[in-house]
Amino acid sequence: MGETRLPRHMFLWCLSATYMFAFASIYVQIPGLYGNEGVLPARWMLRISGKSVWEQLRDLPTLLWFGPKLGLDTQQCMELLSLTGALLGLAATAIPALRDCRVYLVLWVLYLSLYQVGQVFLYFQWDNLLLEVGFLAIIIAPVNMPWGWRVSLHDNITFWLTRWLLFRLMFASGVVKLTSRCPTWWGLTALTYHYETQCIPTPLAWFAHQLPVWFQKLSVVGTFVIEIAVPFLFFSPIRRHRLTAFYMQVILQVLIILTGNYNFFNLLTITLCISLLDDQHVNFWLCRCTAQKERTSLQTALSWVCLLVEVAVYGLIVYWTILYFDLKVEWDRKSISSKTAFTHYEFNGFLKLVTVPSIWIGVLSLTWEIVTAMFRSACVKGILWRLWSTVQWAVFATAAASMFAISLVPYTYIEYEANSNIWPGVRKAFELTDRYQLVNPYGLFRRMTGVGGRPEVVIEGSMDGSTWTEIEFMYKPGNVSAAPSVVTPHQPRLDWQMWFAALGPHTQSPWFSSLVHRLLQGKKDVIRLIQTDESQYPFSQQPAAYIRAHRYKYWYTEPKEDGSFPQRWWRRIYVEEFYPVVHLGNAFLEHMLSQHGLKDKPPVRRGSEAWLPRVLKHVDQPPNTLHSRQMGKKKRKKRK
Repeated sequence: MGETRLPRHMFLWCLSATYMFAFASIYVQIPGLYGNEGVLPARWMLRISGKSVWEQLRDLPTLLWFGPKLGLDTQQCMELLSLTGALLGLAATAIPALRDCRVYLVLWVLYLSLYQVGQVFLYFQWDNLLLEVGFLAIIIAPVNMPWGWRVSLHDNITFWLTRWLLFRLMFASGVVKLTSRCPTWWGLTALTYHYETQCIPTPLAWFAHQLPVWFQKLSVVGTFVIEIAVPFLFFSPIRRHRLTAFYMQVILQVLIILTGNYNFFNLLTITLCISLLDDQHVNFWLCRCTAQKERTSLQTALSWVCLLVEVAVYGLIVYWTILYFDLKVEWDRKSISSKTAFTHYEFNGFLKLVTVPSIWIGVLSLTWEIVTAMFRSACVKGILWRLWSTVQWAVFATAAASMFAISLVPYTYIEYEANSNIWPGVRKAFELTDRYQLVNPYGLFRRMTGVGGRPEVVIEGSMDGSTWTEIEFMYKPGNVSAAPSVVTPHQPRLDWQMWFAALGPHTQSPWFSSLVHRLLQGKKDVIRLIQTDESQYPFSQQPAAYIRAHRYKYWYTEPKEDGSFPQRWWRRIYVEEFYPVVHLGNAFLEHMLSQHGLKDKPPVRRGSEAWLPRVLKHVDQPPNTLHSRQMGKKKRKKRK
């Protein structure tokens, strides 16, 4: 691996921007999700007890415990943390000197503090991924303030951890699609449903859905190759292998961004892909000329050997792809047919065969980086400088080896036998650090949902119990004529959970009863999660007296026979009742709230009138409310 100074700077810049997006997205949703009158008030997670602050931090590591000392209630403290994180992420994005290990430590602690009380709305795999990447950034980033430390011979060691994380993320995501035994992945038909059934599709997803079936199946084959075979090239000693793997991974992530709204997840994955680059390739992007050294005859011969090995590896990947997916060109139909030509038993055998060797590949790759850095430290001029470099090398090599070791526990979840053979000491270390989300298991799109049609919950409100009006969300499908939204990198977390709720009965989503209760109460903060423009909410003037919810199945419309586009994006049919008709004081609603511990607790202790709560209250004032206050002041002046 060559010099990686520029890729490290790119990695830290991208991570700073991702933090900014993540914190800003959470900030605008805190009142409705976690506020004192939100769907799942965060104060419920912070139970008052006789424990000291340090004992509370041990049980639930979050800075929210210090809120009362600042005169803040839980909602205000969450807003302070997220606002601070967004501003600090913005500052680190704009100012290189702030891309400092201590800044990333603060960002990580802030996000972990929110995560601990985030409940179901903040327990997504990308939240875990951001915490893991954020922790790695602490040991990757330099010490820039108040002085810059230029000797960083250990950088390749710590930066390697992002490559290992990228491998775990992609390889596990590919493997779980097949170990889940999902018939759509095994039948290579998953993408014929994916664009239609994903949580929040983009407008381009409608067009991707119209592609021919043979192309969709070929795309699934390509996904398996990129996620299962290509990640092994991350550790190849041949530079062009790593660059090829980089572009293949980035292309996959860009295609996902174009067809689906997955917030900052794909941006964060691309950030991890930067670990596959080196200074030479980044300089090529920047059109910077680098001095070419004259090659010896031995180096020339070696480069030809590397080229032959490189081509042979590509040839093997293509050969295995054709063999195991039975690819055939059908010239008469102008298509390429494909099917899985292996069994579940054979794939499990493959998984047992490669899981342990993949760990040893990681061990060898990390050892190479550690040994290389050790020799560099030994060559530093000056005894004191050499000693200091050696101490740095020892500390960061130990940290990298420790992170690698505990990551083996969640990584081997994909294969039972390998996981059962993990050394007990490593397993115990993982259990001790698990609450901090330092390493996590991954496996996205394990099963394809909505095979028989996209299930969607539609909430309806009524004033008299006979005339019903649909409550339309801003982002998730509802109105069949409304175009899909583009919201990346923002994640509307209520819309996402509505998608999960539609997959089962409402009892599997206890928070839904709380949402219904808040809508019946007419809580403005919750309504703004559904429509930021309250004029678009049908019960903005007076809360609905009755609420109910139905389950529908949605499908994309198809182009007309003449090739023109239809007027509607969706078609739907009614399936069943999802939530019965309820009103405030309704016995069923009260029972559901009590059963899941969602009934309003005693009045919350309000924050003090110190300057900090007042500032936060002013910053958090919704634009509509500010506008109405200004209009009210103008009217009073006119009367005078």
